[in-house]
Amino acid sequence: MPSPQIEAVIDLDAFGANLTALAECAPSSMLLTVVKADAYGHGMVPMARAARAAGSAWLGAATVEEALALRAAGDRGPLLCWLASPGADFASAIEADVEVTASSVEQLDEILAAGPSRPKVQLKVDTGLSRNGAHGVHWTELVAAAAAAQHAGRVEVTGVWSHFACADEPAHPANDAQEAVFVAAVDEAVAAGLEPGIRHLSNSAATLSRPSAHFDLVRVGIAAYGIRPDPGMTYPTRLTPVMTLRARLAQVKRISAGAGVSYGHTWTAERDTTLGLVPMGYGDGIAVSASSRAQVQVGGERASVAGRVCMDQFVVDLGDRPAERGDVATLFGPGHDGEPTAEDWAAASGTIAYEVVTRLGGRTVRTYRGGT
Repeated sequence: MPSPQIEAVIDLDAFGANLTALAECAPSSMLLTVVKADAYGHGMVPMARAARAAGSAWLGAATVEEALALRAAGDRGPLLCWLASPGADFASAIEADVEVTASSVEQLDEILAAGPSRPKVQLKVDTGLSRNGAHGVHWTELVAAAAAAQHAGRVEVTGVWSHFACADEPAHPANDAQEAVFVAAVDEAVAAGLEPGIRHLSNSAATLSRPSAHFDLVRVGIAAYGIRPDPGMTYPTRLTPVMTLRARLAQVKRISAGAGVSYGHTWTAERDTTLGLVPMGYGDGIAVSASSRAQVQVGGERASVAGRVCMDQFVVDLGDRPAERGDVATLFGPGHDGEPTAEDWAAASGTIAYEVVTRLGGRTVRTYRGGT
């Protein structure tokens, strides 16, 4: 079988080691591995299976559709989803033993109306992110409605949870404030006659840096894939990037000084040089903003992007080094051999590493190595 033109190599051993290290950060808490958005671009079903094999008690998916895809692929363990617009297929989720989230009384009513089965529902409180979840009087109303439904045998409330806004800045005062609001919200649920079930607040950053917020379960997303929640964040836990993205050069050519390269001639050769053509572009998730800024590795050396990134190709400046059509250009990887990392590409693109790995698509073939 010929080698793929564009390949994302996924190291399942590194993934498992990351999950083990993250679990050790919160030894008294269960681990939920987030596999939303196609497991941050790594492939949802293979990464879900690897997470279970590594001991992750729970999986997390954003949408009902993602959760149902996991069930269709054979996953049967504890599974939570949390983002649903009106009309979501709660009936199928309930039938598949997916735990769903209610962020308002209206959403709880929709879940209860989905069918005769008794749904497992977790309640989400907005503690200060001001995104999804109920807060203030709306939380009081949601708790009261859930308590009444549970007393009537119509629902099983299995958890109370929220999400940090600034955990990747451990000293930010919002973290203390949100944790305090969360504790008060749980207390309010208990006072209303609800067993809070599984309490969880921590994302990757809080798992790494805030033991007081670990509660019963921690949700690890980007850190599980070996990427720091924020490039300025430091912690003793060793994590290894799981994905290596590479492509084979489609063409190598020599150009003369003064030649313009790619659309708009935004880059001009200052000397005679060799160019390599990488068969990836914004159609595959490579940011146009990385034009003339990002680097790849070819033959063990870095080479800079020359000119504008196009829909399905971009050019790199190889200088005078020997190169041939078919040579491998590594866009990013763990960085252990001097190759750029996803964080390097994020910095060059003016974005975050989450986006660099998650937006990959198009013609990229994922190859999985290691694991059991």
